[in-house]
Amino acid sequence: MTLRTPAAVAAALALAAGAAACGGSSDSGSSGSSGSSSAASSQSSSAKPVAKIDALSGKSTSVALDAGFVKALQSLKLTPAPVGNATISKTGTATFPITGGNVTYYKPGSVSPYVQGKIDHSGSGLSLTGGGKTVKLTNFVVDPGASVLTGKVSVDGKVAAKSAPLFFLNGSTLQPLQAKSNGTAILQGTTVELKDSAAQLLNQTFGVKALTNGLKIGVAKITVNTGA
Repeated sequence: MTLRTPAAVAAALALAAGAAACGGSSDSGSSGSSGSSSAASSQSSSAKPVAKIDALSGKSTSVALDAGFVKALQSLKLTPAPVGNATISKTGTATFPITGGNVTYYKPGSVSPYVQGKIDHSGSGLSLTGGGKTVKLTNFVVDPGASVLTGKVSVDGKVAAKSAPLFFLNGSTLQPLQAKSNGTAILQGTTVELKDSAAQLLNQTFGVKALTNGLKIGVAKITVNTGA
């Protein structure tokens, strides 16, 4: 059954985002994400979803950059900057517009992973510049079933990876869903942590060793339209 009312959309998003990062560390599993994609596809074709958002539209994912992360960048003489439609406020919050996506939530145990879909952030991202080099991380995609955010990686204008795992999403500090009267829903509290593969690429590019797996980048806030 597909749920399309504003309340159902908000509830489905809450379930998805809560499961999107239920692990306690970047090495933890989440959302029952083990098993092959073909098996998951076979299971989901026979299982009925509890809630489904066919097309996400508008609003944003913002990350309040952690003071420790900012200090680490300063010590490494790396300067962050927004890319494309992204912004970084004076208080240190990076915001990336949501451009699309979908989320389907199944009863836990009926399908693995029981949260499937993606949240797209095309045309925006974050750059890091230092030592005459610039790394751009763009076109973020949140995978709620794998608790991971992937993105395109470019080094000095050349594509290093079209889609690489960049950040782990730790939802152990996720706060309850806030449904607003203006037709939006807000989920806040997911901790964004650097993935090992991204840390290695950044360290190699900038000739440093300080960026490590699990480094806290900040705390995320997702705001979506519910259709109210």
